[in-house]
Amino acid sequence: MTTQNLLVELFVEELPPKALNKLGAAFSAVLAEQLKAQGLAAADAVVTAFASPRRLAAHVTGVLAQGADKAVQQKLMPLAVGLDAAGNATPALLKKLQALGADVSDPVAAVAALKRAPDGKAEALFYDSIVKGASLQAGLQNALEEALVKLPIPKVMQYQLETDCELPGWSSVNFVRPAHSLIALHGSTVVPVKALGLTAGNSTQGHRFEAKVSPVVLSHADQYDEVL
Repeated sequence: MTTQNLLVELFVEELPPKALNKLGAAFSAVLAEQLKAQGLAAADAVVTAFASPRRLAAHVTGVLAQGADKAVQQKLMPLAVGLDAAGNATPALLKKLQALGADVSDPVAAVAALKRAPDGKAEALFYDSIVKGASLQAGLQNALEEALVKLPIPKVMQYQLETDCELPGWSSVNFVRPAHSLIALHGSTVVPVKALGLTAGNSTQGHRFEAKVSPVVLSHADQYDEVL
């Protein structure tokens, strides 16, 4: 599978200066950990944290657009509960298999496909399946939400959202400072994740007074530090 480097930036109002380094390190670390846990980034992916008074960002190398499918084995129930005296599937077993998405149109074949193995004192039934790998959009959405929740924020403030919310002007969020833009670039492709009433794009702001261009548009994840 091909990979691209990933950039995520959250542009906010002035962050507490004493907490800036901790916020930047925590944001990038949790984001990368979550991507790795979902099979979207390798264990040896290089993670670079960025933090300034108005931004938190993370650059992660070698991120997949789609995680690899995984073989999963799940314990269903004890053999005595899943099969009757004649070896046929009980209603409880069929219901469990249906909940897992298994084909139970032929109960005999469904039972034959299960594995039997000791589990403690009794024999149990196990179901093997393939779980589709996470897409980058879904995986990054989870990772971003987790990174924001786990930020070591000294003091949270509440503010109202104007867009991407149920009640503009009334819906509110809690964060360290109001957020104004979000970048999520996988190579040159925007990943449309959402956070704090924002939808990710490829533009941010430069220095409040000295920026020569506004907004600053990024065409690739690897251009972040150079362009800024």
